Amino acid sequence: MTRNVFVLTAESVTIFEMKLSEYKSPALVCSGGGIKAAAFHIGVSLALKELGFNFAGGSKNYVKSNYEKTDPLTFKTYVGSSAGSVVCSFLAAGYSIEAIIEAFTQGNGIEGFNTQSEDSNLKPISYKDIFSVNLNASPLKIFKSVFKKGINIKGGFEVLLKKNLKYSGFFSTQNLERYFREHVLTDVNQFEDLGVNLYIVATQLNHSRKVIFGPHKKFSQNERSQKAGYAKISEAVAASTSLPPVFSPFGIENERGDMVYFFDGEIRDTLSTHVAADSGSDLIISSYSIQPYHYNEEMGSLHEYGIPVIINQALYQCVQQKIDAHRKNRQNIKDVINTVDGYLKEINLDKEHREKLIEIIIKKTKHKHDVEFIYIHPSPEDYEMFFADHFSLNPDILNAIVKTGFRSAMNKLRHYKI
Repeated sequence: MTRNVFVLTAESVTIFEMKLSEYKSPALVCSGGGIKAAAFHIGVSLALKELGFNFAGGSKNYVKSNYEKTDPLTFKTYVGSSAGSVVCSFLAAGYSIEAIIEAFTQGNGIEGFNTQSEDSNLKPISYKDIFSVNLNASPLKIFKSVFKKGINIKGGFEVLLKKNLKYSGFFSTQNLERYFREHVLTDVNQFEDLGVNLYIVATQLNHSRKVIFGPHKKFSQNERSQKAGYAKISEAVAASTSLPPVFSPFGIENERGDMVYFFDGEIRDTLSTHVAADSGSDLIISSYSIQPYHYNEEMGSLHEYGIPVIINQALYQCVQQKIDAHRKNRQNIKDVINTVDGYLKEINLDKEHREKLIEIIIKKTKHKHDVEFIYIHPSPEDYEMFFADHFSLNPDILNAIVKTGFRSAMNKLRHYKI
């Protein structure tokens, strides 16, 4: 299968085929899901590299000297949320995939992949860098919180929890912020320092919108989202990875000096592919590891595995529904454009008016008719991926997940001409 593109021309909306190498601005979008998601994204990246893709990154001078603007199959735009922000920040900073693998496996490498890297001096990332104990969740403070004045509500067990458990998370992402600030982004911790586009998505705690941190020159916001440029990259990563209730919300001082709190970037929206499209990318490859379990005779029904597994399935189903709804909505818009165009041609409407009407539909629906979206995810039959630990740095577990990401990407991209 090759890419089908709908373009407004003198003949209205037409279809033509392109190779992936003919796109001008590819982007990589990585979603969340803990260390498991990060390992999956790394596997996807390895497959992309195997197929000829390059990952530009580093300072402006470095990127300018080493990557031409016309380099085909070179990522210069990265969009990450939660765990995806970690991988995207590594790549945007100029670290190779092999160096990232070594960092996650604490220098042990992953069997089956060549992990020798010129930039292998990247400090290994450990549990201590990921899990910083939230001192506000200490037993003493939790006990004291019972005697604090609570909100004036009545009810049963749920209200009892709301009144008495006044701590925001078991861990914080403070150490993760320090790790990136001191060991990864030492010279490029501002979005403007990078020679590539990096966007990190977080969710504003005390609002109903997501925030897109990046090299935004102007502050802008609406009810659904906000574009902000006041955070350092390390701070944005810490904010985007603050998954409740495991991690407490992360505070960042805004341009007015106010402390604003954020948590996981996947809560408000899943797979913010529109961020890459809005930045000018015409080929968007999205990697996400969350795939609901489909019944397998070997494993049986999930009701036999207890509450944690059932909760995972419920969350996965919610995430999958959001992704499917987004993809279906875009396809529906494309179908509407084709249907309207066909009808207008059938009634022999003047070409100029026909093109104008199609243009209005595209503008009103914000449809990216000239952008190709490719989604890479695990197979629903891959129960080993579903049951894998979300927060393990065990090399054997990471090895299996990286291979799953690699295999998933190769299976998907074999349908496209490079």
